[in-house]
Amino acid sequence: MGLKDRTPPTPAEYDAYRERFSNWGRWGEDDELGTLNFISAELRRTAASLVREGRAVSLSRPLDTHASPANPYPAHHFVAVGQSGGMADYFGLFIHGVTNTHIDALSHLSTLDGKRFYNGGEMGAFHLPAGRSGTIEHWREGIVTRGVLYDVPRLRGTDYVEPGSPVHGWDLEDAAAAQGVEPREGDAVIVRSATDPYYAATGQTPGFGSPAGVHASAIEFLHDTGAALLVWDFQDAPTDDQGIPNPLPIPVPLHVHHILIPYMGMPIVDNADLEEAARVCAELERWEFQLVVAPLVIEGATGSPVNPVAIF
Repeated sequence: MGLKDRTPPTPAEYDAYRERFSNWGRWGEDDELGTLNFISAELRRTAASLVREGRAVSLSRPLDTHASPANPYPAHHFVAVGQSGGMADYFGLFIHGVTNTHIDALSHLSTLDGKRFYNGGEMGAFHLPAGRSGTIEHWREGIVTRGVLYDVPRLRGTDYVEPGSPVHGWDLEDAAAAQGVEPREGDAVIVRSATDPYYAATGQTPGFGSPAGVHASAIEFLHDTGAALLVWDFQDAPTDDQGIPNPLPIPVPLHVHHILIPYMGMPIVDNADLEEAARVCAELERWEFQLVVAPLVIEGATGSPVNPVAIF
């Protein structure tokens, strides 16, 4: 069962993903890049050749400074303190969550037993890495590659991905074919479920989790095509839509996260804003572009806020 016959994994097949799609040791014992190893200098040069119009589009949401059910710990932003003359902006935020655009480092999630993260790194106290392995500063040179937008609502002829109809791996195959794009090793796979249109149409208040999103079956597609990076707006589809138990005993579904980060070693950019990029892709009739993602250099951090930029 799988991509070939367009069948989602059973619970047993999903459990086998931890070994089947593991990249531990693939690039050596000291590997800090995971699937970013697929991005070669030649691939970066090829991605640069996709810049034709010179148009740049941000895929980032503004930092969310307001408390809500979706963001119980909002970002802090203080300016012009005392006699600073506007030169003392202060920012403080929780990197992870479901509102701010951020990238997950490879130490962000542990293996099932809670003791290790990608490539055997040791998990220490407070569920943080024991050392500096798997932390965000190892990506200080940034991520530059070909980005491909997989516009699933456009493929389906809907305004957004609906609850109960998650994005499967074969949806990504079909979107690539419909858009005339061949998946390549080293791609940033950018999955649009249309978060903002969903909330605008339904009037729902965002909560801590995605009401719709990507199914665990997409993991096989990401592995088989040699994707380097996943970028998405909605995240893992709800557990009821997955049809398999949540791999961790928490309310937020992590079916995709749980395999990609600690086992496959694939970074994820969460909470992207893909609406303007989708509009430009449709206007230009091309869904590939140069993507630039530059994490902050925060030593020992399990992620970073980012502003991914698509350049057409």
